[in-house]
Amino acid sequence: MSLHFPLIRTLALTLAAGTLLTSCGENEQAAAAPQMPAMPVHFTELKPQDVTITRELPGRTSAFRVSEVRARVDGIVIKRNFTEGSTVKEGDLLYQIDPAPFEARLASVKASLAQAEARYLSAEAQAARYEKLAESKSVSEQSRIDALSAKLTSKAEIEAAKAAVRSAEIDLGYTSVTAPISGLIGKSEITEGAFVRAAEATLLATVRQIDPLYVDLSQSADDVLRIKKELESGRLVQTQDGSLKLEIVTNDDVVQPHPGSLAFSDITVDESTGTVTLRGTVPNPDMHLYPGMFVRARISEGTRTGAVLIPQSLVSRSSSGSATTYVISSDNTVEMRFFETERAVGDSWLVKHGLKAGDKVIIDNIQKIRPGSPVIPFPEDQPFPAPAAH
Repeated sequence: MSLHFPLIRTLALTLAAGTLLTSCGENEQAAAAPQMPAMPVHFTELKPQDVTITRELPGRTSAFRVSEVRARVDGIVIKRNFTEGSTVKEGDLLYQIDPAPFEARLASVKASLAQAEARYLSAEAQAARYEKLAESKSVSEQSRIDALSAKLTSKAEIEAAKAAVRSAEIDLGYTSVTAPISGLIGKSEITEGAFVRAAEATLLATVRQIDPLYVDLSQSADDVLRIKKELESGRLVQTQDGSLKLEIVTNDDVVQPHPGSLAFSDITVDESTGTVTLRGTVPNPDMHLYPGMFVRARISEGTRTGAVLIPQSLVSRSSSGSATTYVISSDNTVEMRFFETERAVGDSWLVKHGLKAGDKVIIDNIQKIRPGSPVIPFPEDQPFPAPAAH
């Protein structure tokens, strides 16, 4: 055993020396290997800008005004003067109730008025005569008072007759049923020959004003508070007139050409949903919208000053879902930057944290670079230099 030990020791020393020589040779080769050349890249510099913040909410349209056309006198409908589903103007004749009974009543009360006026003339003349006779003591004081009383009674009868005439004229006017507002008239609830009653307020038709239209929306109470805080802090700036612009998008993704505005917000929070009701108005001169339609409303919440946007095409996602992009460090090397976005604005992302104005984001040769590799930066509007001729 002792004879083999020097041999084993010699072999071990020989192997160690060989390993050391090999390691030194590899280090020398690595040191001699050329570094990766700097890759030319274009970059876009992030700049602060004012951004209009919008939010899209589901909503439903409703008529601006709704008027139920009802009977105000008893009678038989003899004519209908409109087409169901058409547009009518305020004052247009819709129905004609038989006016004959009301014309007869009007003629009767007018005759009663004429009789009252005739009695008054006689009473007035007698009261004047008795007044003179009473001065000469030709008639008693009681006779003078009775004549004056008869005159005043006749005058009161005239006023009562005039009121009856006015009432009869109103009832006769109610036989011509007109549109109380301008708008779209629905189906007729009755036909010619139907007997309508004022006591029951018989429904004849319904007119809805749909220009403009109401749009009822719901927004979470938390969002309402967030918007209020951002307005108070100055992060959001409203328009000069203080209004919030409203755009309507139908289910076929068509944006209506006439923008509206937010009218009011309900101060009561729905306990079951935690939402606040918002009501806006939108012009509808082309009648493309109808009451009861489900739409999407884009609300302009305000303007974010000094916002930073990054094109969506320059953003990737890590395995954890975090937003990443490549930026150029101060030493012209590549840095993979993780950042947080707030919302989409057009084809860009609104940056919340992680990127700032002045950062240079690489826009090309993405597949040829990696974090830490050197680059030769060029502004996005400057072409790469032509390669040197050999």
